[in-house]
Amino acid sequence: MTADLPNRATASRATDRPGDASPFALGLLLRQAHWRVATVMTEALRPLGIELRHFAVLIVLVDRGPTVQRDLAAATGSDKAGIMRVVDDLERKGLAVRKTVPGDRRVRAVEITPQGVELFDAAHVAAEPLAERLVAELGPGEPEQLRDLLTRFAYPAGGEA
Repeated sequence: MTADLPNRATASRATDRPGDASPFALGLLLRQAHWRVATVMTEALRPLGIELRHFAVLIVLVDRGPTVQRDLAAATGSDKAGIMRVVDDLERKGLAVRKTVPGDRRVRAVEITPQGVELFDAAHVAAEPLAERLVAELGPGEPEQLRDLLTRFAYPAGGEA
C-alpha cells in the first residue's frame, strides 16, 4: 500500500489551524465556519422551540411550496427516516401539515401552516443581530464578498460538484 503513495517528504499536512496550506485546508475551514454559524443560528432558533433541521425544512417549504417528503429529504440532505421525524415534529408544533397529493393517495406533500410562516419570519428577526455578530470582524463590503464567493463555490456555473 505504501508503494502506491506519492513520495513527498515536504507534503503539507492537515492541521485544522489558521494558515493550514494542506489540500484539505478549504474543507477544514468550511467545516469550522459551518460549526460556528450553526452554533449561532441554533441560539437564535432555541427560544422559538425549533432546531436547525426544522428550519431547513421550513426554508424549503417557503421557497417551493408544498413538497413531497422524498424531495424534502433530498433538499435538506436528510434520509427518509430523518425527514419523517422532522415533519412529525413540525406537525406536532402546528408549523406544517401533510396533505395527500391529488392523483396519488400514497404520496403526502408537506405544507407550511400560517403559524409556520409566522415562526419562519420571527426566526429571521431573531437571527439578524446574531448574523451581524458573525461578520463583525470583517471589513466594509467583506460580508457581501464572502456571501458571493461562497455562493459561487457552492453553486458553480457549470453545475459540477
